[in-house]
Amino acid sequence: MASVFDTAKYILEKAGEMTAMKLQKLAYYAQVWSLVWDEEPLFESPVQAWANGPVIPELYDAHKGMFKVGDKTFPHGDSSRLSPQQKETVEGVLDFYGDKTAQWLSDLVHLEDPWKIARARGGLREGERGEIEIGLADMHEYYSGI
Repeated sequence: MASVFDTAKYILEKAGEMTAMKLQKLAYYAQVWSLVWDEEPLFESPVQAWANGPVIPELYDAHKGMFKVGDKTFPHGDSSRLSPQQKETVEGVLDFYGDKTAQWLSDLVHLEDPWKIARARGGLREGERGEIEIGLADMHEYYSGI
């Protein structure tokens, strides 16, 4: 299975430098649509429902303190570990979400159930920090219905 770093590397190779926040949201949507289209997770790293939307903590730890990230930011990521089908999924995500701003993507996930359900499950109020995981089943159920 590809790692979140392999996925991030592929996103950045295809889309170029972007904000760390935008990368987080695109990696989230790559995971979501892999669950729906390919019926399996793209990577094993958990996704948490942070105040500004979904965040993959393992990825965050690697870019913490950076505003912009590029394909050289994650030297241990290897995009060749993604299968052709996984690359196609990521490309589909980039085709739809890639031209959106980080803020637009953050606003969008705030409207969607998986993030809201996880935050409610953890008893987190708006803007409150927390480390509640967004369940794969919640992602699959919600996004397969749209």
